[in-house]
Amino acid sequence: MNSDPEFYDKSILEWQTYEDYLDKYVQPEDLFYLEDPDNARQIVELGYKGKDFMNREEFEVARKAALEGPLKRKKSLDAVCSSGKDLSQSPFLYALAQREELVRNGKLSTIIFIRDVIDRKGHEVSGYIDYGHRLKTEDFEEYFNSTKKLLPKPSDLSYYNWKTQTLSYNNSSTFQVIADNEMGLLFKHKRDRKTINVDPKGVSPGDNSHRVVLRTDEYTQVVIYDHVTRRKN
Repeated sequence: MNSDPEFYDKSILEWQTYEDYLDKYVQPEDLFYLEDPDNARQIVELGYKGKDFMNREEFEVARKAALEGPLKRKKSLDAVCSSGKDLSQSPFLYALAQREELVRNGKLSTIIFIRDVIDRKGHEVSGYIDYGHRLKTEDFEEYFNSTKKLLPKPSDLSYYNWKTQTLSYNNSSTFQVIADNEMGLLFKHKRDRKTINVDPKGVSPGDNSHRVVLRTDEYTQVVIYDHVTRRKN
């Protein structure tokens, strides 16, 4: 077995189509009462059989990653934006650079909490950012060159505008947001099903997770949550 496992999961290739994937959740009694396989699949897709499964978009992304994994991983490693840059004057960018390659190749999943002032009037925003998602969807050369500042967006895992009191939550391809529960805000890793507890008063953020409070003048507040995914043999 390769001691350097890939970040994609080849088991997804067991199913040729999303319908094949849904069939594994369909029980004989479902077919008996619903009589039609398509109806049974729709019941699963709507979440009536539980929500611990991939939606159609997530399935297609996962299957594509499994098919193109080796090439995609090579391209990701070749595109490490922080490589060769002197970031010693920026504790925040230095911390991101330390994690960039690990996050790109899937060995590490990182959530970044940022709170900062966005204008001269002192208006603040805060939010939790899926670092891996941002790396896939944005050009981080701008951030590592300090020509653009990383800030929370309404499309991130969570976003809060302190002036307008606008709050939003969004799942990413890696994390599911679990809000409004007794333990506060949680993020569930979709691959190993472990939860990350971002409560600052909590003893631990969770299994295989580590919290780093970053001391920097670049932002009002920065906390980094690192989660190491454990693959099953």
